Amino acid sequence: MGSHSLHINRRQSHLKWSNAITPVLKVDSGAVVTFDALDASNGQVSTSTSAEDVSNFDINLADPVYGPVYVNGAEPGDALEVEILDLKTADWGWTAVMPGFGLLADEFREPQIKIWDLPADKPYAVFKEGIRIPLRPFLGEMGVAPEADGEFSTIPPLITGGNIDCRHLTVGSKLFLPVKTPGALFSCGDGHAAQGDGEVCGTAIETSMHATLRLTVRKNHDWVASPHYFAAPLAPIAGFEDRGSYAALGINSDLLEATRDALRGIINYLTATRGLTRTEAYMLASIAVDLKLAEVVDMPNFGVAATLPLNIFQGE
Repeated sequence: MGSHSLHINRRQSHLKWSNAITPVLKVDSGAVVTFDALDASNGQVSTSTSAEDVSNFDINLADPVYGPVYVNGAEPGDALEVEILDLKTADWGWTAVMPGFGLLADEFREPQIKIWDLPADKPYAVFKEGIRIPLRPFLGEMGVAPEADGEFSTIPPLITGGNIDCRHLTVGSKLFLPVKTPGALFSCGDGHAAQGDGEVCGTAIETSMHATLRLTVRKNHDWVASPHYFAAPLAPIAGFEDRGSYAALGINSDLLEATRDALRGIINYLTATRGLTRTEAYMLASIAVDLKLAEVVDMPNFGVAATLPLNIFQGE
C-alpha cells in the first residue's frame, strides 16, 4: 500500500465513538497517516461569524472526528502509540463563549466570539494590542473505539481517549491509548492552535488542522488502562522568554469549586490590572491560563492555582 493512499479526508468523519463503525482505512503497524480535519464547529463557524450566530450553534454537530483507521495486529490488551509528526493549522481560528458551556457558564451567559488571524510566518497570534499568544498546535481529539457496544458522544473524554484536550500533545509527543477492540479503530480531530490547561471557557483557539501521525501497535500493554503520553520538550519561541507567572489560588473543600474560585481570581486580576473586560479575561484564561493542583492532602480543603504566564504581555 503506497504512502500516498494513507490519508483521511474531511468527508470521512463521525460524531460518535462506536466499535461498529466501518473503518475507512486499514494500515499496518508503524504506518504514517495524514488527516484533514475541520475545526470543532464542523464548519459552523467562519471568519464572518458573529456573537449572534453563536446563539444558533448546533452542539449536536460539534467535535467531529476523522477515521476510523483499522491498525492491523491491534488487539485488546495492546496499546496504540500515536506519534505526532506534524501539525499545520488553518490561517484563522476562533474562540467563543457559548451559553451553557464552560467552567463559569452560570456567570457568562452572553455569547461572544473572537476570530483569530494565524499567519504562517509568525509563531504567535494577537489577542489584542499588547497581548500575544504563542502558538503550540495540538489535536484535542485522539481516541480509539470503546469496548462497550453502542454509540458514545465525542464531547466528553473516555478512558479510550477522545476529547482529552491535552495541550502537551504537540509535535514530537506520543499518546498511548488502550486498545479495546480489534484494529483499535483510531480517529482524531478538534484542532487547536493554543490552549491553557483546562480550556476553562470551553473553547481554545479552534482551527482546522492537517495532521501527520504514526500509528504503532505496542503488544502486551494492558497496564495502559487510560490515555498515557510522552510530552516532547517545547522548542523556545522568540519573544516568549520565561518572565515568571501570576497565579490565583482557589481554596475550597469541593475540588470543582476550588477550581472555579481560582479562575474567578485570575479573571479579577486581568480586569483590575490589564484593562480587559470580564468576558475578554475569561476567553484569555481559556487560551493562556494553566490550572494546577497546588494542594490535595490537607483535608478538608483543596488548593487549585490558576497560573498565567506573564510573557504574553508585550512591552514590559
